[in-house]
Amino acid sequence: MERFGADVKKPKRWFTLRNQIFISFMLLMIFVLGIASVLTYYRMSALLQTNAEKHISQTAMQANGRLDALIAQINTLTTQVATDAYVQRLLLAEVQGKETPFSSRQSLLPLFSDYQAYVTGIKSLELYTNDYRRLFPLNETQLIDTIDSEWINAANWGKGSLVWIGIDPRDPSTVLALRRVSLLDRWFSSGGYLMVRLDRTYFQIHDQIDEDVGEYILLVDGNQRPVATNFSFPAEELNVKELLSNEGKNITIGEQKFIEVKQASKATGWTLIFFTPMSYVTSGISALRTAVLASGAIGVLLFLIMSLSLSTMITRPIFRLIKAMRGARFGVLQRNPMFSSTMEINELNNSYNQMVDNMNELIRVVYEKELLQSRTELKALQAQINPHFLFNTLEAFYWSLEDKGEEELANLVVGMSNLFRYIISSPNQDEWVTIEDELEHVERYLQLMDIRLAERLTWSIDAGEFRHVKIPKLLIQPLVENAIWHGVEKQLGQGKVSVCVEPSDKEGYLKITVQDNGPGMDEETLSGLMQAMEGGPSISSKGTGVGIVNVHRRLRLYYDGEQGKKHGLQVTSRSGEGTSVSFEIPSDYGGTV
Repeated sequence: MERFGADVKKPKRWFTLRNQIFISFMLLMIFVLGIASVLTYYRMSALLQTNAEKHISQTAMQANGRLDALIAQINTLTTQVATDAYVQRLLLAEVQGKETPFSSRQSLLPLFSDYQAYVTGIKSLELYTNDYRRLFPLNETQLIDTIDSEWINAANWGKGSLVWIGIDPRDPSTVLALRRVSLLDRWFSSGGYLMVRLDRTYFQIHDQIDEDVGEYILLVDGNQRPVATNFSFPAEELNVKELLSNEGKNITIGEQKFIEVKQASKATGWTLIFFTPMSYVTSGISALRTAVLASGAIGVLLFLIMSLSLSTMITRPIFRLIKAMRGARFGVLQRNPMFSSTMEINELNNSYNQMVDNMNELIRVVYEKELLQSRTELKALQAQINPHFLFNTLEAFYWSLEDKGEEELANLVVGMSNLFRYIISSPNQDEWVTIEDELEHVERYLQLMDIRLAERLTWSIDAGEFRHVKIPKLLIQPLVENAIWHGVEKQLGQGKVSVCVEPSDKEGYLKITVQDNGPGMDEETLSGLMQAMEGGPSISSKGTGVGIVNVHRRLRLYYDGEQGKKHGLQVTSRSGEGTSVSFEIPSDYGGTV
């Protein structure tokens, strides 16, 4: 025993319950805090970033609205100029082939000056005829020499709408816009062209953004040329094509990362691009990360202290109980007088004390049972000898009668021996037999009864093709015995007993019938028999109870519940007409041999 205990590998010191509880709680807390911190961080980060993007989008919409207001102002002004009565009259005369005199062209100077005074940022207003000749200012520059023909075609397609050309290639400080003048008195046909020159500073709308944050704005015309920006370096150094083609929200300019938001102007076809530093968006996230880490560290520290205290409170009484259990190995089991403030530990100690009491009691009971078991085994060995002695004695009778020539009595002894062998089975023998085995037992019984009743008894047995179906032992023989006892013996003339095995009207069932031609039963006796079969008082003073009631109950025990049906005996009898007892069983129940 000591050698075996020495060979067992003891667990390491740190595998104590206290350390396991402490480590488990700590890992669980770190896992929970980690998951909660990560989820909080990412949810709050997404919320902060979404709010920042909303702020950027709102700023972009405000700036775009400001740009639309400036454009609407120019559109209104050029509409007023194009529909001015004097301008309409000059262009109508040109369409009619009348050349405008120099004095009429000079008269446009005060008119255009008055219009220019309404809007700051307009450098000049230029008026051209249908054949691209300039009427104002007073020089002979052609419209086709100022802008490309594609813009003139665009103005014609616009039918009086203002077309924004963008940066003047010949003067980068100027922005151009062109409108076709429609003649009101000539079915809105083309009368010429009005072009407006604007200073690029007119489109400086960076007052809509927060420059303290480091936000930037860029206005790009339809030719992908910068119109206005608040970048500290020249706008021409920007890769406008890359900025316009950027599909994501993040972009790097120089060494700084920005969130890019684009807004397209429907009136001009230009693009307004906003740049917000990534640091502005992530500043709140950094503060959030610091707060999450600090709260997580504090939570882990507090849980560390709580886990240590809790594990100590749980394990200290357990160690005392272990000490008491170890002491039980060296002598009689003793109770452990310990009290703990923890209900579970108290219950464990009480269970241990009860176990000690029960084990001491069991030790005493087991000792007494050992003696009783020895005596029982001796009686069991003796009981095994009794059937063997009985069969040997009957065999001795048989050979003695055979030697004396008493063949009839010898056959009677053999029949009795076979009956006893069939009835007295060992505990390990199967209680299910075939119909053939059961009928052979019935036939041996009838042969014995034939010796007693002589010619008063005749019988017939018909099992057909169902001899190999299994049934419980001793189901048919008690019914045959009942038929002889209550039928044939009470019959004055010759009695007959028949046993028939045939298919039942129910599919998958067999019907076994035992019938006699005895005196039968009246209705009162039959009713009493049915009550006895259902647990009522016995109607006969003969027998020991192993009869029709026993068979009925055994059928219920063996077969009830099979396919949801009830089983039992069916008894049919009338006074003077004999009695028929039958039962039905599944043809495949218990298997076949």
